[in-house]
Amino acid sequence: MTALHDLSAVELLAGYHGKQFSPSDVLEDVLVHVAKWEPHIHALYAFDPDGARAIAKASTERWRKGEPISSLDGVPITIKENIATKGVPVPLGAATTTLTPAPIDAPQAARVREAGAVIFSKTTMPDYGMLSSGLSSFHPLTRNPWDVRMNPGGSSSGAGAAGAAGYGPLHLGTDIGGSVRLPACWCGIFALKPSLGRVPIDPPYVGRVTGPMTRTVDDAALLMSVLSQPDWRDGMSLPPADIDWPALDISLKGKRIGLMLDLGFGDRLEDEVRATVTAAARAFESAGASVREVAGVITRETLDGLDAFWRARSWDDLSKMPPEVRAKALPYIYQWAEGGANLSGVDVVRGFNATMTIRAAAAQLFADLDYVISPVSPVVKFRAENAAPRNDPQKPFEHIIYTVPWNMAENPAASINGGYDAEGFPIGVQIIGRRFDDLGVLRMAKAFEGLRGAQKPWPAPPNN
Repeated sequence: MTALHDLSAVELLAGYHGKQFSPSDVLEDVLVHVAKWEPHIHALYAFDPDGARAIAKASTERWRKGEPISSLDGVPITIKENIATKGVPVPLGAATTTLTPAPIDAPQAARVREAGAVIFSKTTMPDYGMLSSGLSSFHPLTRNPWDVRMNPGGSSSGAGAAGAAGYGPLHLGTDIGGSVRLPACWCGIFALKPSLGRVPIDPPYVGRVTGPMTRTVDDAALLMSVLSQPDWRDGMSLPPADIDWPALDISLKGKRIGLMLDLGFGDRLEDEVRATVTAAARAFESAGASVREVAGVITRETLDGLDAFWRARSWDDLSKMPPEVRAKALPYIYQWAEGGANLSGVDVVRGFNATMTIRAAAAQLFADLDYVISPVSPVVKFRAENAAPRNDPQKPFEHIIYTVPWNMAENPAASINGGYDAEGFPIGVQIIGRRFDDLGVLRMAKAFEGLRGAQKPWPAPPNN
């Protein structure tokens, strides 16, 4: 029998309906499993088992009466620490942050709390979310459950590690350049970066979204049905839409798919990644889709422009701090951001304008395509102690060349496990859709679940 902590949210709900087990039973099993894994991977922040027990107890009573309040009632969930939850400080992964309890829930946290989901912990992130790594000046080093010597990715590092380790079925991350997709890729789970504004957030920012991180596509769709509800605090949110999130059936016949491989710059596309992504495209082709290779929508110039803009933005934040506080920042982040100190206003504006250049290129690409398949990361894995695959603060974004364009262009994009390297480490495949076609991306990912073949067992905790 599958352990309760390994059941999907859909399976948990079926068990609650059938009175096979209760939300309290599930939470206790998750907590026991967390205790086995957490000393090895350090995925959690603000762990609150007692508070979660109270939530689960109330949910158990509702299910006993046959009165669940939503499709998430009683399902365990973690929330990335930069998503505010009432009463919990938001350190942003950085030792430079003043630890002030958040006065209210952010929209994403409010929706899942209202739905009765059992929030039992926040999850870790690197400094300011500006690394694709589990390295942080505030949190302990977060590691990858598939191989604790390796990085889980980031910035939703704890969420990715928690998903792979089996800390329950649902995890919330945020993404401004690949931060749910990269850890999903390296941790072998599924993640959706929705269209900008599909999930209301606070504070909103260019390219920044919240997305579900789960082991199955069905669970991500279930979570989206709650996350996508409106909230007035996000002035960039989309109008409320009547989307049938669980309806994931799709015919692949006639779908026009672009296969995006070599971009000509950035980190080299490793052979095992290329083979995995190409196999995914051929699987879609065998199911009736047409596939053709396409060029990328980002260039060396536009990536460097984004780098300049983000350096200036981050240096603005750091430069306002007293020197003794600023010195607490992760050295890699400090060295990177300091490069923004000498940029001119024209340099920064040109950097920001890369956003619009990328958006125009993406719109042109999708003029005669329905979806695009690409790598998530060009590299299979990298050391846990490193800030990035290249680990060079002067070239920090060479590995996000496949993910960051879709934040700037606002297209929905998902990472789904496509295979493994020779040592059994997961390799993600990215599926991108037209702006606002979030449901279509989920449907394509669900179809791929049926095409990709058997998956390896999830990693087990090391012997304590």
